[in-house]
Amino acid sequence: MGLGMAHGPLWAASAVQRLRMSVDGQTTRLVFDMDGPADYTVFTLEAPDRVVVDLAGARAQGALDVVSNPLSLVQGVRHAPRNGRDLRVVLDLRAAGDPNSFVLLPAQGSPHRLVLDLTERAGAAPALAMPATPAIGTPTVRNRTPLREVVVAIDPGHGGHDPGAIGPGGTREKEVVLQIAKRLAQRLEREPGMRPVLIRTGDYFLPLRERINRARAADADVFLSIHADAIQDRRVQGSSVYILSDRGASSEAARFLAQRENSADLRLGGVPIESQDDSLTSVLLDLAQSGSLEASHALATRLISEMHRVGKVRKAQVERANFAVLRSPDVPSVLVEAAFISNPSEERILRTEAFQNSLADALLTGLRAYFATHAPPGTLIADGRQDRHIIRSGETLSVIADRYRLSVADLRAVNDLQTDRIYAGQILQIPPRGS
Repeated sequence: MGLGMAHGPLWAASAVQRLRMSVDGQTTRLVFDMDGPADYTVFTLEAPDRVVVDLAGARAQGALDVVSNPLSLVQGVRHAPRNGRDLRVVLDLRAAGDPNSFVLLPAQGSPHRLVLDLTERAGAAPALAMPATPAIGTPTVRNRTPLREVVVAIDPGHGGHDPGAIGPGGTREKEVVLQIAKRLAQRLEREPGMRPVLIRTGDYFLPLRERINRARAADADVFLSIHADAIQDRRVQGSSVYILSDRGASSEAARFLAQRENSADLRLGGVPIESQDDSLTSVLLDLAQSGSLEASHALATRLISEMHRVGKVRKAQVERANFAVLRSPDVPSVLVEAAFISNPSEERILRTEAFQNSLADALLTGLRAYFATHAPPGTLIADGRQDRHIIRSGETLSVIADRYRLSVADLRAVNDLQTDRIYAGQILQIPPRGS
């Protein structure tokens, strides 16, 4: 049974030269090195769990073997010609997985590449504590659409063979921004009414287009890209928050940073984002982005107002620049420069837990302030129902009780639970503390 499908661009046929596999945290990455662009389809199958990659008009130049890795989601790889003209590659999985695919153009001696990232699918827990069936003759009460949490996409910049900026002491941007992003995600996991989605969870490269696509696929309500960039003048320091501008940068530093980020993506094989927008008229883009740009400015304003508590803010107002990673027409997007890694003193504090925790706290406070006035309809925050908790797969009653600083007995009593059995999607009432 097919569970999902993704299509690559309709390009000319090519040959697969080799297949590479790596594991980084929760992500298993497979890279198809090809002698030309890929026209491909990806879909999943169950019983047993598999991911199938069909490459139109392609052929395998070798065995396409990968080195076995017990930490990988992939247990084995098979391939064979299909329809006399295509190549089918089957990935046998150890557990159900969700694929994300994208292409990279030839760059820095690398060929055309099809990249497939696999993450283990979080299985929904069985419904063990279902409500009782109403007795015959009892009026049926229709429940309204369940309220949801707001989704915050957190994008740590760079990764993999793209280290980002490197400080005078050797600190790599990709590492410190991932640490900051994870600290923010941990706080959002504990925040009633909010849910984080990390765009990058490990040390691997993602092109800018793919970062935007992953945020939109997660139905993100906001997108935060976190950086710690560099500039030639090592005296420059302080944090900044940017939103998109197609009409010029708000400062020379903003223009320089945006050009640096955008050119790095293309240099490493990213597909220009503008190429997918050719079918859209500028009028449609302006209409789609006008609302999200206003929301982006409101979000950036809330964030910058909190970041002065952490350290020096380079400019108290929101800056604008043509960062490609902010070009999502329907998701409010901001780019946070935590500090300048090119400044020796700021490089030192970027590595410290104290600074990273303080910045994560400031970003969380800014997000709270933003959603207090901009929470989308149908969310727990907009409805004022932060006294409710939507159970996620893998959560237990004791974990939820700890999160809200309650006892399990109190949580069971308020929700009339006879046992500790709960299920994903169930909504629990959270009593006020001290009640």
